[in-house]
Amino acid sequence: MKASIALECSSSPQWIAAVMNDFDAFLQDHANCERKASAMAMSFVAKFPDRVEIIPELIETAIEELEHFQSVYEIMMRRGVLLPAQMGKDDYVQQLVDKCRSGREERFLDRLLLASIVECRGAERFKLVYENLEDNELKGFYNQLWASEAKHGNIFVNMALNYFDKKFVYARLEELNLAEAKVLQSLPIRSALH
Repeated sequence: MKASIALECSSSPQWIAAVMNDFDAFLQDHANCERKASAMAMSFVAKFPDRVEIIPELIETAIEELEHFQSVYEIMMRRGVLLPAQMGKDDYVQQLVDKCRSGREERFLDRLLLASIVECRGAERFKLVYENLEDNELKGFYNQLWASEAKHGNIFVNMALNYFDKKFVYARLEELNLAEAKVLQSLPIRSALH
C-alpha cells in the first residue's frame, strides 16, 4: 500500500535540461546524495536505538543506499568522473531540516516525514532522468532507482505510523510537503539531484 503522498509540485523542464547538459556533475552530486542517505538512515539508529520496530528496516535502507552509491561510483569511474574534492552544502536538505520542530518526538516525526518527501522527490527526478537518457545501461539503472526511491518514500511514512496517530502523521506530512515545494521552487536550477 502506498503510504507516501504526491509531491506538491513537479520538477521543472529547466531542471532536467540542466542535468542532461552536464550529466557528469549530476553523477557527482547523485553519488554524494546516496552516501548521505545511507548515513541519514544510520543516524536514526544511533539517535533512536529504543525504536526497535524500525531498526531492521533502517539498516536495510542504509545498506541499499550505500549500494546505490557504489553503483553510481562505478558509473563515474567508467566515465572518468571523480568524486568532488569537497562535498558541497545541500541547501535543499538544509532548508527542509530547518523546518523540523525541536522537541525529541516532534523532531523524530519531522525527520522521518522529510526523509519520505526527499525520497519521493528523488523518485520523481530519477524518472525524469530515465525518460531523458539515451544510453540503455544508464536508462536501466535510473529506472531501477526510480522504483527504489518510491519504495523508500513509503517506508519512512510507515515507520512514523508505528509511533504516531495516522491523522496527525498525514496532517504534518501535508504541511512539510507544501514547505518542500516552496523550498524547491526557491532554489537555483543546477545539475544536481536537489
